[in-house]
Amino acid sequence: MPILPIDAGRYGSVQIKQIFQENNRLHYQLIIEATVAEAQAAIKMIPKNAAAEIAKTAKSGRITLKRVSELEAVSDHDTAAVVEALSEKCSSKSKPWIHYGLTSNDLVDTTISMQIRDALNIIEPKILKLAGLLVNHSINFRAIAAVGRTHGQHASIIAFGLKFAVWALELAMHIERIEEGKKRFLLCKTLGVVGTGSLMGKKALEVQKIVASGLNLHPVDAATQVIARERIAEVQYLIALVGCTLDKIATEVRNLQRTELGEISEPFRRGQMGSSAVPIKRNPIKSERVSSLSRILKSLVDVSLENIPLWHERDLSNSANERFTIPMGAILLDEMLNSMILVTEGLKVDTQKVTSNLNLSGGQIFSEFVLDGLVRKGVSRIEAYRDIQRVAFSALERGEHLRDAIKKDQKLAKLLTSSELRFIFKPSNHLGASPQIIANVAEKVRAVRDRYFKRKI
Repeated sequence: MPILPIDAGRYGSVQIKQIFQENNRLHYQLIIEATVAEAQAAIKMIPKNAAAEIAKTAKSGRITLKRVSELEAVSDHDTAAVVEALSEKCSSKSKPWIHYGLTSNDLVDTTISMQIRDALNIIEPKILKLAGLLVNHSINFRAIAAVGRTHGQHASIIAFGLKFAVWALELAMHIERIEEGKKRFLLCKTLGVVGTGSLMGKKALEVQKIVASGLNLHPVDAATQVIARERIAEVQYLIALVGCTLDKIATEVRNLQRTELGEISEPFRRGQMGSSAVPIKRNPIKSERVSSLSRILKSLVDVSLENIPLWHERDLSNSANERFTIPMGAILLDEMLNSMILVTEGLKVDTQKVTSNLNLSGGQIFSEFVLDGLVRKGVSRIEAYRDIQRVAFSALERGEHLRDAIKKDQKLAKLLTSSELRFIFKPSNHLGASPQIIANVAEKVRAVRDRYFKRKI
């Protein structure tokens, strides 16, 4: 099997890696040559018979990567080698019209767009699938009160399902971002050497429009010899942005799986080993893999931004690194999605541990609601804040539950009745709008699915 421009044997699905294999890259380029010839013949720019032969030959499978490589070894030009290999299989009457009016980067950049198009066709359904799995978790755990942590400290009460809803929403928004961006970065260019369409003249834009439609791309409005690299940078940014959301999910899984917290854990299959030395280890390796790979995705954005300022109408300073960055971004994001889908499908949630962690602070986590109770009694916020802080810190030092400490405090005991304290210290009373937020997110994910995919998650 022809190798990839990166050693991605360990990561990514077979389907997405095939897109970036050299033989498939050749296939894309030949399809472009065929489609351009057919478009030019359709508007009578080149002979119809010549276009038919060029297209038939390009699609025949007779142009091999082996022969292209042999020709490239002589010419030291990969695109010229493709054109020469195609020319070898065509008659003398058709040879002059092969690659007519085109330049190398018409093939290169349009091929990149086709690769990105096909990669996104694999990636987007996985983003949507993961969003759906997270929605299911958000609904299943919408009534479970849990610790909401800020700065690594217990802050207030959160519906455990809200964690999943927040992640699902961002993934749905990533689908929107990608779909809205396609008109900007899934581009077809057939405008020749410096972007004027010089040999095709005034009909150049018509040819490009026909070709773009045939390739399910968008015609570029203006270009130099290359499509502006801002377009590639946007794709790399979107890939990194999705990767960062996956890293955010993975980081929370890793934190909540810590022995001291133990609220959730990755699936651990029969026969799996967490450590070569410690038999009892169940390490969150899939989530750690996601966090690790996300760092590469972020670094690729820097490279894509450096590629934007090329000299004049083009130079080659972007070309070599894009053979790595574009496949790497897509393949590694695919791997991260595969990993996070497996984690989410098999995620173990220990609701008893969630509840015990909620009680870990001896009622301190309810301080926000005690404050609200005092404010509603007419106590100034800052006075109530100071009194609660005084009582809470003292209770913490003594190992006393905050509710009991309040009952003993001469000032606060007069302001809050036993029934009010029972209400305040009941976790389920403090989930706020979480059920409606979760319902809204579920509807948002469904709307994105219906708008862009029209199939079940």
